[in-house]
Parts: sequence; C-alpha cells; structure tokens
Amino acid sequence: MRVHGRLGAGDLGAELGARATLVQFSSAFCQPCRATRRTLAEVARMVDGVAHVEIDAERHLALVRELDIARTPTVLVLDREGRIVRKAAGQPRRADVIAALGQVL
Repeated sequence: MRVHGRLGAGDLGAELGARATLVQFSSAFCQPCRATRRTLAEVARMVDGVAHVEIDAERHLALVRELDIARTPTVLVLDREGRIVRKAAGQPRRADVIAALGQVL
C-alpha cells in the first residue's frame, strides 16, 4: 500500500535513486517510448544519484489507473523519498528533464 502518495521499490520493481528517480511508463509498440528511454537513461548517467526505472504500462494496469496515466510515454520525477514532484506525458526533451530534476535536487 502506498504511503502518502509515495512510490517505493515495491511499486517500481527497482530501488529509488539516492537523490531522485525518473519513472517512465511505456508500452510495447510505442515509438516515442524508445526515444524517451534513451533520453532518461542518458540523464540518469549524467546526474549522480538519479535512477531511471521503466515500467510496462500494460503489465501494471492497477498502478497506471491509480496514478491516472493516460498515455505512453508518461514520465514521473520522484524525489529521494519517492514523492511525485513532476508528471509529464509525451516524449520529453533532455533540457526539460534536467530542469525538472533541478526542482528536486
């Protein structure tokens, strides 16, 4: 069960980043999801303490519904405690991801 709108390792199937986590909801045939995966992985490698976790939306429908994910890709930016601080649908630009992380770090 989620505690006060936080996502944890049990929800994500992976550990949270030490400073922030980029959570990507994807689907199998989503072309923008592939580009988003590359962008988020690149940012996670560039910024110390940031993790990138990709979640298959089709396999995690309960979580998708709970978080009101309407399309893929959707990206959540979590702080170190797992609180959702930003949510955006569509393929993000690297500069926008870095700016969103700036609000958390």
